[in-house]
Amino acid sequence: MSVAETQEYKVDALIAEDIDAYLSKHQHKTMLRFITCGSVDDGKSTLIGRLLYDSKMIFEDQLATLSKDSKAVGTQGQDIDFALLVDGLAAEREQGITIDVAYRFFATDKRKFIVADTPGHEQYTRNMVTGASTADLAVILIDARQGILTQTRRHSYIVNLLGIPNVVLAVNKMDLVGYSQERFDQIVADYREFATSIGIKDFTAIPISGLKGDNIVDRSSGMDWYTGPTLMAHLEEVPLSDRSALQRPFRMPVQWVNRPNLDFRGFSGTISSGEVKPGDAVRVVPSGKTSTVKSVVTFDGDLDRAVAGQAVTLTFNDEIDCSRGNVIAAADNPPEVADQFETTLIWMDEAEMLPGRPYILQLGTQSVTATITEPKYEVNVNTAEQLPSRTLKLNAIGVCNISTDRPLVFESYDDDRTMGGFILIDRMTNATVAAGLIHFALRRSQNIHWQAVDIDREAHAQQKGQKARVVWFTGLSGSGKSTIANLVEKKLHSMGRHSFLLDGDNVRHGLNRDLGFTDADRVENIRRVGEVARLMTDAGLIVLTAFISPFRAERQMVRDLMAEGEFVEVFVNTPLDVAESRDVKGLYKKARAGQLKNFTGIDSPYEEPDDAEVTVNTAEMTAEEAAEMIVDHLLRT
Repeated sequence: MSVAETQEYKVDALIAEDIDAYLSKHQHKTMLRFITCGSVDDGKSTLIGRLLYDSKMIFEDQLATLSKDSKAVGTQGQDIDFALLVDGLAAEREQGITIDVAYRFFATDKRKFIVADTPGHEQYTRNMVTGASTADLAVILIDARQGILTQTRRHSYIVNLLGIPNVVLAVNKMDLVGYSQERFDQIVADYREFATSIGIKDFTAIPISGLKGDNIVDRSSGMDWYTGPTLMAHLEEVPLSDRSALQRPFRMPVQWVNRPNLDFRGFSGTISSGEVKPGDAVRVVPSGKTSTVKSVVTFDGDLDRAVAGQAVTLTFNDEIDCSRGNVIAAADNPPEVADQFETTLIWMDEAEMLPGRPYILQLGTQSVTATITEPKYEVNVNTAEQLPSRTLKLNAIGVCNISTDRPLVFESYDDDRTMGGFILIDRMTNATVAAGLIHFALRRSQNIHWQAVDIDREAHAQQKGQKARVVWFTGLSGSGKSTIANLVEKKLHSMGRHSFLLDGDNVRHGLNRDLGFTDADRVENIRRVGEVARLMTDAGLIVLTAFISPFRAERQMVRDLMAEGEFVEVFVNTPLDVAESRDVKGLYKKARAGQLKNFTGIDSPYEEPDDAEVTVNTAEMTAEEAAEMIVDHLLRT
């Protein structure tokens, strides 16, 4: 369509004349959330632009801007470049690609729609996952000239993984292959073979041209051989899955405890499944406390019944403990609670996954600390083959076990997307590093319990007449950690204190002899040592550890294992050139020569402590002076 033809374009006059009447007209229509995905340049943005245009959802000022931009930066000559309606970022317009997820609303006489235009480039796959997380339908585009590409397979795998119930295969740019039925049939056959292999049982294939409008809203005169629905007709008629949420047991994650005054205490959240009404018996999970619902409160007044998707405040007939992160559920059918799970992870960060590193896991309103084992396997999205892997890199998909520091209320993702889907957050940067789906709780999480003991850590420490501590020496190789730690232990021993020194090199001869020096191995090295140190403090000992421990996240992990004040971080702050000049073991020389990989300070980073309890500089003081300073700190605190 040329820019000149847009002069006849008219939007729904009711929008300008009576906005309340327009909103009322659409209020009771069903809402379909869908995404467009596929490889770069398959025409996703153009398709959405065409849908917005043909549904009369573009206002006059937008149309004028579109016409102007189509002439200036468009790719269609004098014709409208519909992709510019969606590609809002300057970088997107300059490159002709989608980077971020763009959400657009439009409506027809039959239904309302929210569409997410997701990026096709591999490096932005994480954004595609974001757009797909709430979708009811996925439109997977394929360029008729290119056929199925790697990113088509990756997006299809993620669509199936996330449980999107409806899939449309839109074979786009049919005008560029002469509207060939043979080409369409071949692509559909190829895709069906791949879709079956990854678990997509059914899909609707539609030949289209987003640019020309073929089979978008109106049937194409160039493809008389196609007798199925147009894309818009299919979007208007496809059944929604809302009923399944209503048919599941009642679940409501608590978002907020509503206490405006002394006379009211309610628990606010959005119902994820089922329904609730006054008088229903409910259970607060994980505590297991039960009560009955007194009222279902909303801003517009109390309700006789509330269902999945509604945001409400519940009051109880009994005063029971309930807080943010708890889940209110049907008393006779509560969700599971566990602290170890099998999960699928979609890794979304430039930095690779490090097994053993603690991350923040957020599931609904719950937030816990989680650690990941090595992946059981990584998935090859092209072949669905399960490949061995020790880590996950950007856009990789793998199956891993996860353990949390306290029980998590959950459902299998297959049963409930809200209660089974989570994200992982880096504790240091607050960046979202992965999206995850829970498969099931591991049996050992149900079978292993803490055994109560009569002689606890306090009793052990009192017997020794001291306070249990972990004194954590960190610094570059050659900084003097082991020398100073040894002197500190000698001084403590002479004072009659009970201590034990865990040295980095010594531990690698036994407990950690199977670990190398990759980032992942360094993380696991510190995790194991941290657990051993914690057990030793349970025995009432003062534990000295001398490890490079280059990452703040792992040092924080060990700190979190200890009680308040029990972890003392000692930063042996020796400049790299001074540490390298000592080079007692010849390690820096080997690293500089390329004979020793992943060496801290040379080709592997060292993250200095932000706020260590004690900092000593061995370039300015002797090891004896440093040891005296550390012992003095231990005696004073």
